[in-house]
Amino acid sequence: MVSRTMEAQDGLELAPDWHQWVTAWTSGSNEAERDQAIQWYRELVATTGTPQSRLRLAIVQGESGRRDEAVTAAQAWKDEGEPFPLYARFIEAAYGDGPLSKENEMALQAELAEALPAGWFYNHLASALAVRAGDASLGAMVTRQIQERGERLQQRAQVLTAVELLSLILGSVLLLGIVRLKGQRTDVLRLHQPGVPPPWPGGIGSAVLLRGGALGAVVTLVFLSFAPAENASLRALAIPVANLPLLAMAYAYLLKPAGLNFRNGFGLQIERAQAGRLAGIVLAVVAAGLWGEWVMGRLAESLHLTNHWTEWFDPDLVWASGSVLTISLLEYVVFAPIFEELAFRGLLYAILRRRLTPLPAAMISAGIFALAHGYGLIGFLSVFWSGLLWAWIYERTGSLLPSMIAHATNNLLVCLSVMALLR
Repeated sequence: MVSRTMEAQDGLELAPDWHQWVTAWTSGSNEAERDQAIQWYRELVATTGTPQSRLRLAIVQGESGRRDEAVTAAQAWKDEGEPFPLYARFIEAAYGDGPLSKENEMALQAELAEALPAGWFYNHLASALAVRAGDASLGAMVTRQIQERGERLQQRAQVLTAVELLSLILGSVLLLGIVRLKGQRTDVLRLHQPGVPPPWPGGIGSAVLLRGGALGAVVTLVFLSFAPAENASLRALAIPVANLPLLAMAYAYLLKPAGLNFRNGFGLQIERAQAGRLAGIVLAVVAAGLWGEWVMGRLAESLHLTNHWTEWFDPDLVWASGSVLTISLLEYVVFAPIFEELAFRGLLYAILRRRLTPLPAAMISAGIFALAHGYGLIGFLSVFWSGLLWAWIYERTGSLLPSMIAHATNNLLVCLSVMALLR
C-alpha cells in the first residue's frame, strides 16, 4: 500500500504544475502522504519488529528528508543479528555522510537485489546508493523504472480525478441553484408524498426498529456461523440477511397498517418525467459530500490526523479474482446503499422525525449511522457528514432514491480509488 502510494507520488512529480496543484488541492500534499507512511510503518515495527519493516521505515524516512532519523536507527542495528548489520550498511551508505566508492556501491547493489523485491523501496534505495557513488548509468536506469511505475499509476488516477472533478463542478452548480431557491419554492426538490414524518406511530416504529435490529443481529450470527468463510457469494448475503427481519417487521407493523408498501412508503418509485430532477439532486448531494470530504481532509492534514488504513482497505478489492471482486462491488455498491438507507433514513430518521425537527433528527440518526461503522475520528466524521446529507435529501424529496444513489456513488468512488491505486 505504501509502495503504490509513493509510486503515485513519483508519477505526480512528472505531471504538469496545474495537475500537481489539482491533485494536492483534492487529495492532500505529498508531505502528508509520506508522514502517513512513516506513521503506518512505525505501527508495523511496534507490532511485529520484523527486519523488513524496520528497513522499509528507514527508507521512507530517508526519502522524506529525515535522513538523520534513518541513520540513527541503522547505527543501533549493528549490534543485532543478521540481517540487521547488512541493512545498517544499506542505510548508512545511502543516507549517511561518509564516502561511498563505486566498488562498495556495486557490492551493496548486488546484496540489495537479494534483500528487497522490486518496487518503490528497492528502486529508491538503489537510486540513493547510485547517486551517493556517482554511478550515473545505474542511477539513470533506476530513475526510468521509477518514472515508468509512477506514470502508470498516475494514468489510472487521472481518470478517477477527472470524474470526481466533473461531478464536483456540475453538482456544485446545481447545489448553488438549490440554495438560491431556498425559501422561494419549497417543493422544488419534492419527488414523492408523503415523505417524513411518516404516518405510522412513533412508539410502534421504535419497537420495530429495536426488535427488528436485535433479531437481525441474531440471524446474522447464525448465518455467518454456517456460511463457509471462503464462499464470497454467501458472505455478501450477510447484509440482506441482517436487514430482512427489520424490513419484514416494518412492513407488517408500519407500512401495511398505513395502507403503504415499500415503493410508496419510502418513495422508491417516481414518475419518469422526474428522472432528470432526480439526477440533478443526486449530483448536488454528491458534490456536497465531496466538499465536506475536502474540508475535513484539509483540517485533518493541518492537525496531523489521519484515518487508519484498515478503515478503507479491503483485500478482495486488491487481490481477489474477477468473480469475487464482482461480489464485493455488489455488496458495497448495491446491497449496502439499499439496506442501510432503508434502515437508517427510511426507518430511524423517519421515526425520530415524529418528535424532533429535521436537524436534531438528522444529527442523531447520522451519529448512530457513523458509530455503526466502527471507524476512528476522521472516518466517523466522514460517515456522519454523509448521514446528515442523506437525511436532509430524504426530508426534502420524500424519496429514498436520491440518498440510495448518492450512497452507492460514494461507495463506488471509494472502491475505484482503492482499485486504481492497489489492484
